Amino acid sequence: QVQLVESGGGLVQPGGSLRLSCAVSGNSFGVYSWGWYRQPPGKQRELVARMFSGGSTYYPDSVKGRFTISRDNAKNTVLLQMNSLKPEDTAVYYCNADWASGSHSWGQGTQVTVSA
Repeated sequence: QVQLVESGGGLVQPGGSLRLSCAVSGNSFGVYSWGWYRQPPGKQRELVARMFSGGSTYYPDSVKGRFTISRDNAKNTVLLQMNSLKPEDTAVYYCNADWASGSHSWGQGTQVTVSA
């Protein structure tokens, strides 16, 4: 298992950008995907970006072209670059690691608020 700690959230105006960072510690051997999820107020948690061990990525249509997931192996972090932010992007954002066995780890979340 790994420990995940998100940072980089905050308040941003519509059209602005934020970069979230997820610090990874512990044994990440065997992780087959890294992901970012979000949970808007009063709604269910939803996937916003996923990176598989082979390097391929997936984004839902709601964020495609605006969000980019990447991994900085030197710093052992997972990043989420968010551009052209909209009020509907307001949510708590969570970092995630999945293993093929079905195990997964979650961070504690970081709040992103998009508002004028």
